[in-house]
Amino acid sequence: DAVITKTHPLDPLGLGEIAAAVAFLKETKALSATCRFPIIRLEEPSKAELAKFRLGTPLPRLAFLLVLDIATGETFEAVVDLTGGTIASFERLPLDAMPYGQPPVMLCEFETVDATVKSDPRWIAAVRKRGIADEDIPLVQIDPFSSGYFGRDFERGRRIVRAVSYWRGDVRDNGYAHPIEGVVAVVDLIENRVVDLVDDETVVPVPKKARNYGREAFPETRADLKPLHIVQPEGPSFSVDGWKVRWQGWQFRVGFTPREGLVLHELGVEDGGRLRPVVFRASVTEMVVPYADPTANHYWKSAFDAGEYGLGRLANSLELGCDCLGHIHYFDVPYADDLGQPFVMKNAICMHEEDYGILWKHYEFRNGIFEVRRSRRLVISFFATVGNYDYGFYWYLYQDGTIQLEAKLTGIIQTAAVAPGESYRWGGMVDDNLGGPTHQHFFNARLHMDVDGGGNTVTEHEFLPRPWGEDNPYGNVFDTTVKVLKRELDSPSVASGETGRYWKVQNPNARNTVGKAPGYKLSVMPSPLMLAQDGSTVAQRGGFAKKHIWVTAFDPKEKYASGDYPNVHAGGDGLPNYVQQNRVIENADVVLWHSFGHTHVCKPEDFPIMPVEYAGFMLKPNGFFGANIAMDLPPERNAHSRDNREAPGDGKGSSCCHG
Repeated sequence: DAVITKTHPLDPLGLGEIAAAVAFLKETKALSATCRFPIIRLEEPSKAELAKFRLGTPLPRLAFLLVLDIATGETFEAVVDLTGGTIASFERLPLDAMPYGQPPVMLCEFETVDATVKSDPRWIAAVRKRGIADEDIPLVQIDPFSSGYFGRDFERGRRIVRAVSYWRGDVRDNGYAHPIEGVVAVVDLIENRVVDLVDDETVVPVPKKARNYGREAFPETRADLKPLHIVQPEGPSFSVDGWKVRWQGWQFRVGFTPREGLVLHELGVEDGGRLRPVVFRASVTEMVVPYADPTANHYWKSAFDAGEYGLGRLANSLELGCDCLGHIHYFDVPYADDLGQPFVMKNAICMHEEDYGILWKHYEFRNGIFEVRRSRRLVISFFATVGNYDYGFYWYLYQDGTIQLEAKLTGIIQTAAVAPGESYRWGGMVDDNLGGPTHQHFFNARLHMDVDGGGNTVTEHEFLPRPWGEDNPYGNVFDTTVKVLKRELDSPSVASGETGRYWKVQNPNARNTVGKAPGYKLSVMPSPLMLAQDGSTVAQRGGFAKKHIWVTAFDPKEKYASGDYPNVHAGGDGLPNYVQQNRVIENADVVLWHSFGHTHVCKPEDFPIMPVEYAGFMLKPNGFFGANIAMDLPPERNAHSRDNREAPGDGKGSSCCHG
């Protein structure tokens, strides 16, 4: 029986729903025992459907299941109607035809690749040439890596990974300090065999210097670091009801998918006694990491970490007092393994409040009025580990109506062995005989906008100096230009720090307190674009990273910046393809897509673990409110603050936040 009990239409699938959907599909379609489930998620209702739900119309619970037969490679998309107990759709994907594509790589496949590679005679001979003894082979680390696409026969319509290897002297060794250069095995995951092996004629010795990072590698730690506690003795200021959160006027629902990880639904803010919608759905749908080394071990590396692996599928279980500090609310996520068996991903999402310095302040010397208020933000975050890299995704909500996304990049860099006495041409040296390839990280955030409900319009603005003239006699005037994005092909654009280019999402059907359309402004951080040549396969597959901004008319089928299945895909899908329809986006149901990232030239300080780098953006109210909505914050000082010049506990030197 696939019928389930009542729940909110946007709540992630529960454990019972996952089990019911899998069992019902297996029975109805007589699925083979070799079928796996790379993706199981809620098939979400649309804006229009949710509007009906709020008026009392019940909505069916729909489960989306991606089914892969690991014996044949056949792949199906299914939607199970859990409410009605029916199969709403079941379609075979034509992944054996151009432009191909594959479901994401599964954890169960990672486990089989190790044995497949290590049993291949050609691979054994190749690592022997590089000084790896037979007794050392069991400890060799095999990294299955999404393969990219270059039009070769073993790539077309095939489910493959490219596998690189690292020597280890112990199971806790950092293998990335010991790359086995010039050896790449291409593994067919359906046939479970090596279908191609690269064995470079130039043999580079394996670096053997240990660069471990486990706590045993640093037995002596700093002794001069005093405790720093974040205390909320009366508890947090947020409230949680299932997956719904309220905080400082904000309301939203938390969601989670295998590909995107954390999703924010129906994000709105209270103003004047009413809830005003801002973003209907917000998530990171894709990221790609292209490498700039043309040699055998690296030229093909361009991991699409969301579409080829799944950020949600690789989420961490977060540790109290380590990943998040303060008074924490964790969301446990119901999930499914590759076999479709439900389980709970503990502490997958962390939510807490944190201080963020001064929100507003003024000291008026004429009358002695001194007012200052501290900023507090709500943090909703998760971390995903994709092979060697770790990525944190942090959504921040502020008391003044600002929304921010910050991506945190850390983990271990990819490495290359360098022959003694030589330097590394394609990146930076990070240690003796060890290089780090130059590469880029690109994220794409999908923002299904809903500013004040109804149709939205996106405008592009920049600041330009006004020429000398009667209206600029002193040469000090500059103008703000306005470009209305009317159709999709008007939208692809590049940020400019020189002109301060920015974008506003406005509701032309409403008026603010000064008679203008209420809106939100997208403020971008300095961010590179993909530098790979336009004709390269990585640019064809990850074309979303060639522009910072894209705007599309909402289409429920257009969920991801790179398309549905970028794994071993020939390219041409995703945002560059979506906008070719050139649909109307003025006063429409629009999706704003923002690509941002980081170019990483590796250095010794990035090893063995890279300190966090940051990338992201802000959405700031721009004519949305009639005034600074944070004026009513209480002027309370922090009672736990102390002047270090005074004796502990005497309270001297502490000042008020008002006068």
